[in-house]
Order: sequence, then structure tokens, then C-alpha cells
Amino acid sequence: MLKLTEKLCNLYGPSGLEDEVRNAIIEEISPYCEKIYTDKVGNLIAYKKGKKSTDKPLLFAAHMDEVGFMLQYISQDGYLYFDTIGGIDNSVIGGRRLVIGENKLLGVVASKAIHLQKPEERGMCIPISEMYIDIGCKTKEDAKKHVSVGDCGVFEPNFEEFGDGFIKSKAIDDRFGCAVLCTMIKEEREYDTMFVFTVCEEVGCRGAQTAAYSLNPECTVVIESTTAGDIYGVAAERRACKVGDGAVLTVMDGGTVYDKQFLDKAVTLAKENSINYQIKNTVAGGNDSRAFQTTAKGSRVLAISAPVRYIHSASSVVKKTDLEDVLALARLVADNGKEI
Repeated sequence: MLKLTEKLCNLYGPSGLEDEVRNAIIEEISPYCEKIYTDKVGNLIAYKKGKKSTDKPLLFAAHMDEVGFMLQYISQDGYLYFDTIGGIDNSVIGGRRLVIGENKLLGVVASKAIHLQKPEERGMCIPISEMYIDIGCKTKEDAKKHVSVGDCGVFEPNFEEFGDGFIKSKAIDDRFGCAVLCTMIKEEREYDTMFVFTVCEEVGCRGAQTAAYSLNPECTVVIESTTAGDIYGVAAERRACKVGDGAVLTVMDGGTVYDKQFLDKAVTLAKENSINYQIKNTVAGGNDSRAFQTTAKGSRVLAISAPVRYIHSASSVVKKTDLEDVLALARLVADNGKEI
């Protein structure tokens, strides 16, 4: 699973342009599915035959897209002005290396050097409107040979292991979730199970909305990454969750109130099987659970998440043991589906 996480994290796939990720997943799981197809908006849907049939199979969901950037304007000097795709803090953008478009053109996000800043500008977070991407071109005409307005970019692939079992990479949110689903599909399952790899989660859970209508699941498990605040300067009561403390289960977030019975069952399974878990202690953020809970006939939802520091940045940080705990708990939930 960790090798597949690395492979998927390093792929290019901002919201709406998930093709490369989807194709890689299809290659991974096709031999293990009874049925696999892509819907009109780009969601990848797979059916896994279990040892036992059920008329209400669980649905497991993870999103393929990552946060990114869209080019808005090319200056006369060949610089590229841009806006963000999804929620990215301005402070994590400056100086970063990006890859742009299908040809993976390298660019560097730049802004006014500190030497040229006025005293009142120093120490301030530079607005997106004053940042630009340098692709090494001197003129607009030269830049237009390589890029066009509307092209999209992502942080440069940079998956690495470091320290005591840690990983840093772009796009851990939610390529890790996709790797969990792929791993579960390759294994023998106790019951028939549905899987969906959604598009456009970072810009409003749009793929999940259409999947909810077409699949109409009774119960949905969203495998995600969630913000960990165990960093310097954040009070313990505001840290949401902690890297290294296991899989994260959520009672409520910015878009969803999670099913109490479903949540309690997940906690019981974790305790009975000695799986490390933690309860998210803030009401913040959101994921595809909102769409599955509120769209069409609705669905009972559970989120199992990996705690991630510096989420939606070029260098998100996660611990391998947490990823393993998420997978272990997801397996148990899948194979105890009749009890939920």
C-alpha cells in the first residue's frame, strides 16, 4: 500500500484533470473487479464480489483530485499569474516548484524579493494577485509557446520518507485514500462491496454528489486525510488530531454530522482489534461525506482519516503507522458490514 501511495502521490491530478490518476488506478484494480466503469463526470466506480452477497453493499469512497493552480494571465515579460484550485494557504505557495500541464513544465512561484519590499510589506502574507510563476521565459510570445491561459499546475512531485517512520509529499490528501481502496479491492472481501474514486472533491465534492445519485448507497465509508494540528504554537484543545496516534474518526465536521451507530461500531472494532484510533476534537473541514449524506436519498456515513500535518501544501507530513491503522480499520468495517 505504501508503494502505491508513493506512485499515486507523484501523479498529476488537480480537480477536473484526474485522468492520469484514474488510469493508474484502473491498471491496478481491473483484474480484481467484477465491474469497473467511469461515469459522465469522471468518477471511477468498481464492484468487488465478496464471499457473501448482500443487497445493500457498503460503499467506500476516496477522491482522486489534489489542490492546484490555474493560469489566468501571461505578462509581457513572460510571467504567469494564477489562482488556486481548492483551499491553499497563500503562505505555503511562495518559492515552491510546480509542474504545469500535461507536459509537466517546471515553474517556480515567485513574488517581490524582500530587498524590494517596503517596510510595511515585510512579514505580510503576499496575496495571490501579487505572486507569479517563472518558467524561464523572457517574453509573452515565448511563454505562449509552452503554456496557455487555463492550463493547470500542481506542486512538484516530492515523495520522501524521513525521520522515525514519517512521509512527506504533495497530494497525500487523498491519494493515500485511493491506495487504501485499491488495496482492499485486491484482497478477498467477506461481502460484496462498492468502491468509488471521486473527482473534484477539493472544489465542492462535485463528483461525490453525482455518485450519490447513481449508486444510492445505504452506508458510505469515506477514506480521507484530515488536518493534524500537533505543531508548535497550537493549543492542545485546538489540534484536531495528532500524527502518530492512529486513524482519525470524526463526530462532526464543517459539512457532516456522522452516523452515531456507524461511528460507535468503528470504535468497537478498533478497540477489539487493538487498532490505534483517535476522535477528531474540532468541528472543522469537510469531505465527500457531506455529499453522500445530503444527496439523493441520503446515506449513513463514516469517515476514517489519516492525520496529516501541513495538508494542502507541497510537503504534507504523515506517519506510516497511521496509514496502516486506517487500512486495518477500513478492512474490519468492510468485513463487518452486515452488523452496521
